Amino acid sequence: MKTVRLNIGGMMCDACKGHVTRALLGVAGVANAQVKLEEGTAIVELDHEDVSAEALIEAVVEEGYTASVL
Repeated sequence: MKTVRLNIGGMMCDACKGHVTRALLGVAGVANAQVKLEEGTAIVELDHEDVSAEALIEAVVEEGYTASVL
């Protein structure tokens, strides 16, 4: 299983954390997403090797946050 770590910007509260988590879990091929509000990070476990970091970033950006690969 492949893991991608992301920096997430713009999260201010638990609701934000929930939005980012749901966005990441909504990407096909994502098995798990652990979002840490205090650290501004996400650890995403993929069950398909062909899921791109760009797809994960795009899902987060569509929710109104910023994201980049750590």
